[in-house]
Amino acid sequence: MSEKNRKIHLHEIKDPVVFIATGLGSGLSPFAPGTAGTLLTVPLVYFLQQQTILIYSLVTLFVLLTGSWICAYAAEKLQVHDHSGIVYDEVAGFLITMFMVPSGWQWMLAGFVLFRFFDAVKPWPISWIDKNIHGGFGIMLDDVIAGIVSLCFLLLAHYFI
Repeated sequence: MSEKNRKIHLHEIKDPVVFIATGLGSGLSPFAPGTAGTLLTVPLVYFLQQQTILIYSLVTLFVLLTGSWICAYAAEKLQVHDHSGIVYDEVAGFLITMFMVPSGWQWMLAGFVLFRFFDAVKPWPISWIDKNIHGGFGIMLDDVIAGIVSLCFLLLAHYFI
């Protein structure tokens, strides 16, 4: 087991910030913790899509503004930079992916697949960011860029469909 995937102990998850960073524990999934963190975000996105764009924007902005600190704190507590269980960055990335995208299960599914693809495969420049930008900001940034790329694909699909 790599250091990035080391098991998170109970005393670590009891820390409220680490609990938030692990997506309320969804990042503890032994299989595909990033996918579990993204799945956790689906009901939040569904709820926010029923609200005004201002509310969606404010929630997304809050996640983005707190993300670097939360991820850095959790990485320091876990003593692993970008531990696979830290999924707050996936929450941010998926919120961006679905920003101003039409509601409906087809769009949610398409956004989910696109975001997970770009987050997992990490094509350039996402891979460069992942390797070269460190700290909480680096943990967040590759997922933010994956979210932006996914959003662009969804908006293009919406425009041409």
